[in-house]
Amino acid sequence: MDQHIKKIEDMSLNAWPSHKMELYDGWILRFSYFYTHRTNSVEQFGTSTLPLREKIPYCESVYKRLGTPAIFKISPLVSEDFDYVLENRGYEIEHVTNVMTLKLDEAHLESPYSHVQFSSSIPIRWIEGLFSLKGTDNPIHRIVVPSMYRAIPKETICAYIEENGQIIATGLGILDRDYIGIYAINVHRDHRKKGYAREICTGLLKEGMKHGAANAYLQVVEGNTRAEHLYEALGFRRFYTYYFRVQQTGQDFSPE
Repeated sequence: MDQHIKKIEDMSLNAWPSHKMELYDGWILRFSYFYTHRTNSVEQFGTSTLPLREKIPYCESVYKRLGTPAIFKISPLVSEDFDYVLENRGYEIEHVTNVMTLKLDEAHLESPYSHVQFSSSIPIRWIEGLFSLKGTDNPIHRIVVPSMYRAIPKETICAYIEENGQIIATGLGILDRDYIGIYAINVHRDHRKKGYAREICTGLLKEGMKHGAANAYLQVVEGNTRAEHLYEALGFRRFYTYYFRVQQTGQDFSPE
């Protein structure tokens, strides 16, 4: 099981590069101006040799210099002792996330997806549409996030639905080994409950199969029951859960 989790964790890192990254004794420090927890946190990916009493303060100093709290991703691959150390330092849990997986030969993909358009690249128009759907107005994010999408090293399948020349729904498939990862599923609030999210997911999964994918994975924040019900209807099942330990904002995180 751990080997399977490690594979998905590695593919997740490939799928969503950060604006800046630093390798540090088996850890990777990711920084993206606090765009998302995933792209602005520390992940453990290799063998660690230095003591935690040295490594954790070092990471805190790096993120303080960059102007954000330190965040550590806690997956089933991370020891409970490490999580306990962070808890004792006052770190709190945020963004509990369920990873769901699917064998594509068992997927329920009967729904049509005639509204969905596809692109093998990620056009700036799609990114601008995603910003609009997510309400992203931070000027720094609008500058750096397009470069993060362009930095994805794997083959991508970009999906969208438009109406009257405007993008009203998005999705992104990222091919890696025998998997397709499903990302960026968003639908404009005025167009929800029309089946567009299901159309995009169905289209991405079928396109992934055409490109040789045999399995799929996605990540959904716990509590997003509408999304979980959709993914379960497609055949996805929960595989494991991860969360983030976040340094609390009672401290001063202004850049030095």
